[in-house]
Amino acid sequence: MTLPLTRPPQRSSGPPGWRGWLARRAAALPRRRAAALCAALEREWMAGLLAGFAVFACVVAAVSASPPQRMWGTVAAAGYGLAALVALAGRRWGVPVAATVSMAGAVIAPLAWMASTGTGQPEVSVVIRSAVLFLHHGTPYQNAAVIAAARGNPSVYNPYLPALAVFGIPRAIFGSGLLTDPRVWFGVVFVAGFGLALSVSGIPRPWAWTVLVTASPVVAYPLATGGDDLPVLALICLGLALLRPAWAAPGSPARARLRGRPRAVQPGTPLVAHTAVQIAVAGVALGLAAAMKATAWPALAVALALVAARSGKRAAAGLGLAALSVPLVVDGPVLLAQPGSVASNTILFPLGLTKIKSPAASVLPGHLIAAGWGWGHWAAIGLVLLAGLAVAVSLIARPPRDAQAAGWRLVIGLSLMFALAPASRFGYIVYPLGLACWLLLARIAPAGIRSISAARPASSSRSAGRRVRSCRT
Repeated sequence: MTLPLTRPPQRSSGPPGWRGWLARRAAALPRRRAAALCAALEREWMAGLLAGFAVFACVVAAVSASPPQRMWGTVAAAGYGLAALVALAGRRWGVPVAATVSMAGAVIAPLAWMASTGTGQPEVSVVIRSAVLFLHHGTPYQNAAVIAAARGNPSVYNPYLPALAVFGIPRAIFGSGLLTDPRVWFGVVFVAGFGLALSVSGIPRPWAWTVLVTASPVVAYPLATGGDDLPVLALICLGLALLRPAWAAPGSPARARLRGRPRAVQPGTPLVAHTAVQIAVAGVALGLAAAMKATAWPALAVALALVAARSGKRAAAGLGLAALSVPLVVDGPVLLAQPGSVASNTILFPLGLTKIKSPAASVLPGHLIAAGWGWGHWAAIGLVLLAGLAVAVSLIARPPRDAQAAGWRLVIGLSLMFALAPASRFGYIVYPLGLACWLLLARIAPAGIRSISAARPASSSRSAGRRVRSCRT
């Protein structure tokens, strides 16, 4: 008895999940229908995202006790809602027009109004006053006599490092105006730094993603009302993105060290060691962030652990030297001239150890513990130190091996320290959320390209490749 010769069932090629399904569906359709499917899914995804942003803005407008925040929520809710309708109604240009509308409604319009009327969170006036003090007295901090006569006014303190005062110099020199507002330059530095971080990470259409992230409440909300954390966040993302693996050029006799032992690397495979240029540029980016705010110092510790684990102690020393040289040059003169003022403003005041307490308050655990009983303040400080120690031990025991792992380790560490700080505020959440945006984009966007490209059969023609081109990013 002879069995009929039949071909065994063929498994569909391509990755599992929604990307594989979308790639197979697009490859099986004619070119025009495949493009229409991808465009419709992109519009629906964009409209749903913008609708969620509108709901968040409505909540801010309804529950916030701050007039600038309520004003942002009112204007941004209308902008997000209109952008969601544009995304659904538009066909060819619905998504980019919707992104533009959301950018105008959530960032440009409220920021222009607040900058022209002088409305904003207290940190804006602190940055401007620090710039005025620096231009006239060579220091961005008030002297002890002025602080003693402040009679409980917390705005007399400047919890920022001297480099952040540069954003207030245009207002200090040229007076009030839209282009002299520090928030405008906070936004410019964020867009440039975050866009470069996405570009360095190999993300397709990095500036389009930058516009979308900037228009989201993660950035638009703090930017319109304050925004002093955004340039620091962008420089942290850029510094970590610059520490990506280098690549061996085809035919080059490149070698790398893995766990301290050299081994040959085949052409086209990623190198484990960093290059000197990467270390220098990443160190300068992280150093600039560290020269502005102390919230960037944990990022420098994570970057040092990453470089030490992948490239050795000498490379880590080079990164530390490049990073520390920036705050030493920029902040060093003020630190040498007034060490007491620097410590009082940037360390004691944020920790609540001065006579005038920080107005930062929230329902985060650290603030609740500090306000709960007499020794609660010291208990919260102890919890912050324990959280920092736990992150430091994890960096030593199991250091990150790539920028993704380093970024997520930093997200966890910053979230713990901000949640447990005795005088913390919700605005600090921009650091873990902004880092998560960069990390997810750096992981998902290139993965989507690879998965859809892998779904193409080897014998497909050039026209089949054009069918899924619009779905690749």
